[in-house]
Order: sequence, then C-alpha cells, then structure tokens
Amino acid sequence: MSEAGGGDHKRRATLPRKAHPRLAAGRARALGLPTRGTTNANRLRRVDRWLLATQVPRLRDAARPLVVDLGYGSSAVTTLELADRLGAEVHGLEVVGLEIDPERVAAVAADRDPPRVDFRLGGFELAGLRPVLVRAFNVLRQYDEQSAARAWETMRAALGPGGLLVEGTCDEWGRRSAWVALDADGPLTLTLSARVPDLDRPSDLAERLPKALIHRNVPGQPVHEFLRALDAGWAGAAGLSTFGPRQRWVAAVESLAAQGWPFVGSSRRWRHGEVTVRWSAVAPV
Repeated sequence: MSEAGGGDHKRRATLPRKAHPRLAAGRARALGLPTRGTTNANRLRRVDRWLLATQVPRLRDAARPLVVDLGYGSSAVTTLELADRLGAEVHGLEVVGLEIDPERVAAVAADRDPPRVDFRLGGFELAGLRPVLVRAFNVLRQYDEQSAARAWETMRAALGPGGLLVEGTCDEWGRRSAWVALDADGPLTLTLSARVPDLDRPSDLAERLPKALIHRNVPGQPVHEFLRALDAGWAGAAGLSTFGPRQRWVAAVESLAAQGWPFVGSSRRWRHGEVTVRWSAVAPV
C-alpha cells in the first residue's frame, strides 16, 4: 500500500461503510486495496525526523514500544529505515510493516528480523495489533474522502492505549510532505515539511495535503486561509532571501506565530522547513 499513480484522482477507491470486526493478532481481515507500491530510500525521512523529535518519549513510556508501518510498498527500505532511526533511541523497539498484497509480504521475507523488524499481511485494521505508533504514508490518496475518513476511524480504533496515528503523503523523493497526527479521539495537528529551496511559495505544499483537506483548499475554508497567510508571510520575508530560503521560511512562520496561529512544538523545527499547527485551526468547516 503506497501512493497510487497519477490517475488516482479520477478513479477513487472506496471502503465498506461497516468496518469488519477486529480479530486476534494475525487473524484480522485485511482492509484496503493494494496500490502501486512505489517507494525510494529516504523518501520518508522528513516524517521520520519529526517522529524522532516528538514521539520518542511516547515509545519509551510504553510497556511494549510497537510501531506499525502501514503500506510499505514494493520494498522494505522505508520500514527498515524507520526501525534504524527509532531503534537507536528506543530500547526494545518493535516495527511491523504491513502490506495488503501477499506477494509484497513474501518479497521482503529476507528482511525479517523479529521482534525488531517483521512484515505481515494487513491493512487499515492493523492486523489485530495494538501499536503505540502507526506511520501510514501514501496510502489514502486513491480513496474518496468518505472512505479515507472511515480508514482513519478504523486505524484509530486499533491503536493501543495512548497510541498515535501519523497519516500523510509526500512526493516521490520526499522533498514535499504533509501529515496529520491523530489519537483515539481524532486529529490533533497538521504538519507541513519541505525542502524549502524547491518551493516557489509555501502553498506549493497544497498538493500534498491529506485527503481530509486537499479538496478544502478553497476560499472560506481554514486550510486555505492558513496557506494564504503563509504565502503572505513568505512574500513579506523576501528581503531575507539573500540569507537563504530557510531563513526566509523561518521568518514567514514567525510572522504567522505573531498573528496568533496556534503552532505546536519547538520553533527549532522551523529551520528544517517544517511547521506544525493545531488541527482546530485548519479543520474543514
């Protein structure tokens, strides 16, 4: 399960309206549809760095620090990278990559190293596991908005106590990303992250918005106002371009913070071309 091809915006997949019951671990019926499975090394480095900066305490505090990487695609590379990055900071970390295509699971059998890293058949029901953290990237773009919302509900219901779901999308090379963090009660934050020198303006990231927001980037919707304000801040900081695009990005985000936009986390993250805002500030109306 990874990002579908360019035609996915014309033909949308759907999920059943009633979720199937979650069974014992390893016996849950896999929910979802296989996608193209394209992946590249370091494609998910931006979200992984955010996880390292924000979620290590959650994993360290867990009785069983279990992470699910949902929809790793045709290669195990991004799952193995996740295990290496988080494993260096979390003792006893377990990472399970889930794919809905049995052939993809069989293809990465040589990369299994349980309990540190394992690969199983599974979908949005998370194969009956109860993870502390779920990374689900590039798995929902092929679905219509209602089906994507049901997938959110299914994954949130499968989280372990205090668990977090991180769902988002990125481009082929991981230079432009956006993701939502959700707990059992619903969405918490939206994060935008980019290789800033590749941007003409911050709203270029609109193409990577999650399914819940990508069609709401229109006047009158909060996410549109957020991107418009970020563009205005970017334009106002044009004079800092001589010091580099990262300095200009930081100045743009600082201008929004001064306006009262509810940013979350350390301002040091802004230097990485990243900003996290409370979901309540961008949620559809």
